[in-house]
Amino acid sequence: MRHHPHTARGADEALPEVWTGHATNRMQWLLALAGAACLALGIKLAVDSNWTSGLGPLVMAVVGCVAAGLLMLFGTLAFVHVAVRVDRDSLEVRCGHLGLPRRRIPLSQIVAADFAAEVCPRQWGGWGYRWRPQKGTAVIVRRGEAVVLELGDGHRFTVTVDDAESAVRVIRDRLRTRSTGTVAGL
Repeated sequence: MRHHPHTARGADEALPEVWTGHATNRMQWLLALAGAACLALGIKLAVDSNWTSGLGPLVMAVVGCVAAGLLMLFGTLAFVHVAVRVDRDSLEVRCGHLGLPRRRIPLSQIVAADFAAEVCPRQWGGWGYRWRPQKGTAVIVRRGEAVVLELGDGHRFTVTVDDAESAVRVIRDRLRTRSTGTVAGL
């Protein structure tokens, strides 16, 4: 996890039109490597096997290694990186380098935005796209700061992202602008 110094913004300093942030977890590359190793073992067993116990156990071993490898590889690669974008209309969260899974939350559905200084994957049951009763939904890619949104339907959405405090400031400004009916920049 990278720590970024938080700088105090002046009251007259303009917020960005589009805020973008991201978070990565290099530790998950080790899990992806383990998945690639399982996949390679499955392929090796299928191609060059001296299995003497019959065809059934060999097929089960190959399918098991390939399936476990693919699940570990793609499951971890999907959550090794998260990108968050806040514009005039919505907050968008894209996971992994392919941007999937993706979640777009219109600002009209956000009631409040809060900053959480320390979110731990253990609190959510691990890394990834998570749901916990009483806590809501979250995208957790690493330990650290996060944006916590209260949605109009009573649900809560949390995402770990670097410089989450700035994201919260931008979202609150957009919500305030919407509620007063003014257009920023005019």
